[in-house]
Amino acid sequence: MALPIIRLIEKRDNPNIALVIRQVLEDLGVPKVGTAYADSALDCMFETYQNPRTAYFVVEKNRVLLGGAGIAPLENYKGNICELQKMYFIPEARGLGIGKQLMEFCIAKAREFKFDQIYLETMEYMVPAQKLYRKSGFDYIEGPIGNTGHFSCPVQMLKDL
Repeated sequence: MALPIIRLIEKRDNPNIALVIRQVLEDLGVPKVGTAYADSALDCMFETYQNPRTAYFVVEKNRVLLGGAGIAPLENYKGNICELQKMYFIPEARGLGIGKQLMEFCIAKAREFKFDQIYLETMEYMVPAQKLYRKSGFDYIEGPIGNTGHFSCPVQMLKDL
């Protein structure tokens, strides 16, 4: 039985990761406006994460994309903070420890890129995700940092690196 692999996104992953992210957001009832659902980058994730100090990882098992997550400099912010972006998994991939592994990849890459902190935004009802973030060292903060355009995400968290 094949184990899931975590690797950097490739151009061929664009349609599949966009589909995974949109499907997960729809399944979770996330608003289509003011969240990752509306991001123009969803259809060109490979190209988006070719910029300096950015990386997006996908998780794949038996050539099926299970999910992904990435980091990039925090938009509209002058400090040395990156954002954990678009961390989503299909239901079959949840609860298997893959999220913890992927989080470790993202944190290691953020350190390699010499960021001081990692920021994220999420929905209040995404409790399992928040549990993973807390276990990974993120703390809740009061209000957003920068301006990601995700005004429908009321929960913000930050981790020192």
